[in-house]
Amino acid sequence: MANYLAEHPGGRAINDNEISYQDGAFVVTLRRPVGVLATADCPSGWYCFYELPNFGYPRGRLSSCGRQNLATWQWQYRIESAHYNLGSGSVSFYYNSTNLFTIGTGNRVRSDAAPYREWPNYVDRYCP
Repeated sequence: MANYLAEHPGGRAINDNEISYQDGAFVVTLRRPVGVLATADCPSGWYCFYELPNFGYPRGRLSSCGRQNLATWQWQYRIESAHYNLGSGSVSFYYNSTNLFTIGTGNRVRSDAAPYREWPNYVDRYCP
């Protein structure tokens, strides 16, 4: 936890495995909870992105609508898989203005962001 916060300042620990940024707008989970299989495990009401393919941790999560600069939380150029766990809408992952891939209610998971691993530096959630 201390190492992550030193490398990614601005957050506060909310338990021994999670860090909150901007009063909970963005949450990082450092390690997969014990007993949880290596699968898409984004909590309901969020969309998540993972630092490794096949939903490997650490995991970042957001829920807000609109365009977000991932550099705000030092998550630019880190995403290698993603899971959408909201009831409507979608989220697109961008490199600057180029849409790399989209996940949403019709296609909830991307277990491997290849050929765009570590490319996204923005996300844009469409909320109907």
